[in-house]
Amino acid sequence: MANAGVQLLGFTLAFFGFIGTIASTVMVEWKASSYTGDNIITAQALYEGLWKSCASQSTGQIQCKIYDSLLQLPGIVQGTRGLMLTAILLSFISMMVAVVGMKCTTCMSEQPEQKDKVALAGGVIFMIAGLLALVGTSWYGHRIAQDFYNPHTPTNSRFEFGSAMYVGWGAACLCLIGGGFLCCNCSGNSSSRKAPRYPPSNTATGKDYV
Repeated sequence: MANAGVQLLGFTLAFFGFIGTIASTVMVEWKASSYTGDNIITAQALYEGLWKSCASQSTGQIQCKIYDSLLQLPGIVQGTRGLMLTAILLSFISMMVAVVGMKCTTCMSEQPEQKDKVALAGGVIFMIAGLLALVGTSWYGHRIAQDFYNPHTPTNSRFEFGSAMYVGWGAACLCLIGGGFLCCNCSGNSSSRKAPRYPPSNTATGKDYV
């Protein structure tokens, strides 16, 4: 049952990656206002996400505003939205596929080879979803760093990485690792199952003497 345990571990890691991808997508703290230079003392903290922006006052009051128009959004926000939503969709599909192919389930139990192939497909889709989430968060983070070090950017308009960025990076890594466990386990099973079989040798049991 060791192979089933590896599959279950990979699925669990990928599932937590799926949850983290959803959390990162809906979080508003993709970038947070920077407290550097002349912007050390400020009355409010600004946060921007993929769906809305928020301002936290020093009194504890938080005001958020949802983005009104999709066409007026920067291309980086629209692209990151598409990548993260695609990653969530693929993660959901891969969970459904992987559940069918895992050894701890009874689906397709009479076809073990096909069952391993289904689990392998689920692992591959998980890795693709993790790669999309990693590309989306890294692309957005690169733009934040680029604007931060741009000398033409005003000091009070500079932002740093928010907590949603780190959640997204962690979730993408979990999806990649979990999908890799599913793929490695299934490939090892298929190779071990295809061991060569030799026909029994027809050796003479009797001895003929002349």
